[in-house]
Formats: sequence, C-alpha cells, structure tokens
Amino acid sequence: MRILITGGAGFLGSHLADRLLAEGHSVIAMDNLLTGNTDNIQHLIGRPDFLFIRHDVTHYIYIGGQLDAVLHFASPASPIDYLKYPIQTLKVGALGTHNALGLALAKGARFLLASTSEVYGDPLVHPQREDYLGNVNTIGPRGVYDEAKRFAESLTMAYHRSHGVDTRIVRIFNTYGERMRLDDGRVVPNFIGQALRGEPLTVYGDGSQTRSFCYVSDLIEGIYRLLMLPPSEDASLPVNLGNPSELSILEFAQLINAITGNRGGITFRHQERIEGDPQTRQPDIARARRLLGYEPAVDLREGLARTIEYFRPRVGITTRSAQQTD
Repeated sequence: MRILITGGAGFLGSHLADRLLAEGHSVIAMDNLLTGNTDNIQHLIGRPDFLFIRHDVTHYIYIGGQLDAVLHFASPASPIDYLKYPIQTLKVGALGTHNALGLALAKGARFLLASTSEVYGDPLVHPQREDYLGNVNTIGPRGVYDEAKRFAESLTMAYHRSHGVDTRIVRIFNTYGERMRLDDGRVVPNFIGQALRGEPLTVYGDGSQTRSFCYVSDLIEGIYRLLMLPPSEDASLPVNLGNPSELSILEFAQLINAITGNRGGITFRHQERIEGDPQTRQPDIARARRLLGYEPAVDLREGLARTIEYFRPRVGITTRSAQQTD
C-alpha cells in the first residue's frame, strides 16, 4: 500500500511510519513541523519507499498518483502545545480533517483518524467505553483540543455515511515512549526530566488523579491492526486503544523515582491543578479485544526503562542505566 501520514514527523506519526515501512508499505509523511521534528524521521530520509513533504494540512493537500490510505495524525497533542496554539489546533481538527478526508474520497483510499481519550473530557463514567458521550467544557482552555477531535470524529463519520469513505477512528489513551519531547508538558517527560536532574517530581493536587499509560509499540500495534481490518460498519466506529492498567499520579511519580534512583522526592502543588485536567482516565478496551485481538504487551516498568534511556542523554545524564537502578 501507498500511505500518507499527516503529522508524520511527530511522536506517533514517526513510529507509525517505521511500522508501515517494516510491513512493506511505502509512506509519505506530511508535517508542517509546528510541533513535529524531522529528527524523528531522519533515519528514513533517502529510502526509496519514504517521502517527506513539509505542508500545512489546513491548506489543500495534493498527492499525485495512487494512494491507498490516509492516516490523519496532524495536531498539537500536549497541553503546552495546544494551549500555545489554540487556533491552529482547532483548524487542524476542522480544516485539516476536511482536507484529509477529501483526499481519501478522491483517491478511493481508506481513512484513519487519530482521535483521543480527551473526547471524554473529565469523565463521569469509569472506565471509559466508546459509547460514553463525555463531559467536556467547550469554552475551557482544554476545549480547543477536545472539541477539535470531537468535530473531527463527527466529520469522519459524515464522510463515511454520506460519501461511503472507508473510515476508522482510534481514540488514543496516554501513550509514552521514545521521541516524545522532553519539554512537551506531559507527565511522562516532565517526571523523567525532573528525576534525571535529581529534582523533586512536581505533583499537582494530591496526586490522586489517575492515568493509564500505554507504551508506544503497543499503541502502534493496535493502530496497524485497525487499519488492516476489513471494511464493516463495526470497524468504522471509534475504538479505544491504550493500556487499561490504571495508577494514580502519585504512584506513577514514586515509580519514576524508583526506576531512576532519584532521591529528590516529590513536591505537591495543591493549588495548581490545571483547569479541566481529568481526574480519572482508564480505557475500556473490550471493543479492541473483540475486533482486533488487541492486548498491550509491554510492562510499564519495561516501557519506562526504555523511555528513560532515550531521555537520559537529552538531559546530559551519564550515570548508570535505569535498568541498574531501583
């Protein structure tokens, strides 16, 4: 297959490119580099089955020749990014999704939308199933991301129902791993960066809010299986992908300190919980298990050890490896 990935120089887009190429497909990665980085795909440049195009998908997308699938991953995805670029975030969710769907329609290509667990907002149902409609503050600061993705889902289903486009929607839950940015503001790089510098880990509130962390290779496996699923009405509906193993932020901070050997401890900022920050987050992956035979395989400690080793040289640390500390 010849496949376009929008946001192809980003954290997830670049890992997805690696997987698709390993499976024998050819990949076009498109990115305007607002939050993506060509370092993530530098190892692919020059391959005959890979092409990088710098382009903003909120403008018309042109790809010559055959195209078998469009994977729409373009979007700021961390709070720091979408709070810094609120209008760009809304535009890529609306105009970018429209342009990507229009391309898929014109080419007769399959379309896969990277949506997010943030469509559930600060959930009142736990764990979150795909039929839960969410608790989202449309005018809050995080609403620019939540609503961009909710609109993108609606537009995707409209193209499926009105134009017969073969579509997929994946709702991604807290994914971590190599190629995350150290400064992207999410809890995994924040904690790892502080731990490797020997600083206390900053926990907002009392640390009772929960997350369910999925290592990047597990997520990519689920996305690939969803992409390759034969067309059906069931396949076109949203699918949660993530690891249902839930722990509190405080427990997570303690784990990071244990793996890195950080003796800086933990500091609490009780008055600084970010507005709209979900209190709980845990995927119900029953649909993914049924449709895809999906099950996360990488243990949290193992995945964190790999991620810590990726970040270690990026904060100038030369101490013994994470695998040797406990």
